[in-house]
Amino acid sequence: MRKFLYFFIISFALFSANGITFAETTLQHLIDQTPENGVLKLEGKTYEGNIVISSPITIIGTEKTIIKGEGKGNVITVNASNVTLKNLTVTNSGKDRNSGEEYAAIKLMEGGNTVENIKITDCFHGVYLSQAHNNKIQNVTVIGMKNGEIGGQGNGLHLYYSNKNELINNYVEGTRDGIYFDYSNENIAKGNNIKHTRYGLHYMYSHHNEFYDNVFSYNIGGAAIMESQGTILENNQFTLNQGTRSYGLLMQSSDDTVIKNNFFFQNQRGIFFDQSQNSIVKDNEFLQNQIGIEIWSSSAGQIFSGNKFTNNIAAVLTLGGKDKNQWFEHERGNDWGNTIPVLDLDQNGIGDDPVEYRSSLYQLVEENELAYLFLKSPAIKIYEKMNEVLNKKQVMVTDPYPVVHKDRPSGMNVSYLSFALLLSAGCLVYWKIIRRRAQ
Repeated sequence: MRKFLYFFIISFALFSANGITFAETTLQHLIDQTPENGVLKLEGKTYEGNIVISSPITIIGTEKTIIKGEGKGNVITVNASNVTLKNLTVTNSGKDRNSGEEYAAIKLMEGGNTVENIKITDCFHGVYLSQAHNNKIQNVTVIGMKNGEIGGQGNGLHLYYSNKNELINNYVEGTRDGIYFDYSNENIAKGNNIKHTRYGLHYMYSHHNEFYDNVFSYNIGGAAIMESQGTILENNQFTLNQGTRSYGLLMQSSDDTVIKNNFFFQNQRGIFFDQSQNSIVKDNEFLQNQIGIEIWSSSAGQIFSGNKFTNNIAAVLTLGGKDKNQWFEHERGNDWGNTIPVLDLDQNGIGDDPVEYRSSLYQLVEENELAYLFLKSPAIKIYEKMNEVLNKKQVMVTDPYPVVHKDRPSGMNVSYLSFALLLSAGCLVYWKIIRRRAQ
């Protein structure tokens, strides 16, 4: 018996000396044992959540490090500042829509944190910021749940009363909304790619935020800016956002917005303005949209200049009354493409006469929303042509300084005019010769 006891004691000592223990340490325990400002490096395996981080630490995983939640609550809750999460896959949060709390893969409750190189799957929200300021969310991939409707899921990145955060180079697909702003100000979103969501960007009661170099594609709505002021949208792409009443960009009850150098391609409507005032819409390109810009009379004081309209079914529709916006700035208007002949005799890039853009489609759209479903129909072209012949097209906008690019011919350029003048002069000389002979 004594020999057996000695053998057991010696074996236990040897295993302990080699760092082998019989009870596995939990991830929460490892986190709690990490000193402030310390670094916890995780192995390439699956760790069980949920976890709470309450002190400033750095957690770094590898390509195969997974933190799997319990299927209820938040997988990772950060209740401290100066926390860094890096190189992790996070999965299996709570998904109860009726809960009073918005569950997420990662929920930030404090500021000054960094979330980087994270992949999120099978979670309600991806990264949720609740009254959390000065955080950086970078290179995060959020993939929505494939079962059920999009409307029943959470959002990719959600900001609630959160200011001065940076959202950089993130990818979101298949969630309810890609990025959601709610009462959040002075944030910057740059280089994000959002697709196959309800709204790529859903944005309410938030002011002075900036969006650069983002791509919103294949969504029901590219971006919806509502009840907000001072937003900057620059160098973004709004492409292939299609649906019953879809748009690349919705501006509703939002003022003093700068919309510059964006690309709108094959959306049902490029930009839709409603009850929005005093925005700058400059140097954007509208290519092959059904409607380039739809603007209701409740929106006034916008300044449109340097925009290029190419092969849209309707470049601009003004609805609900007379247009109250300005279609030039500093004697520079917009490029209306080859559909409107523009005379530029002095070749200074600005048309010699104002352009009136006309359309009869506004009547169809005003009277029946179902008209959007038929804008691609060949019958629409026939309808427009018939109204042109009957002189029933209405002036949508007047541009006193239409832009004529040198890389495409104007409606009647100098060479054509010279030929016409030469031909007229020849005819005049010939007529005079014939007249003299007759005398």
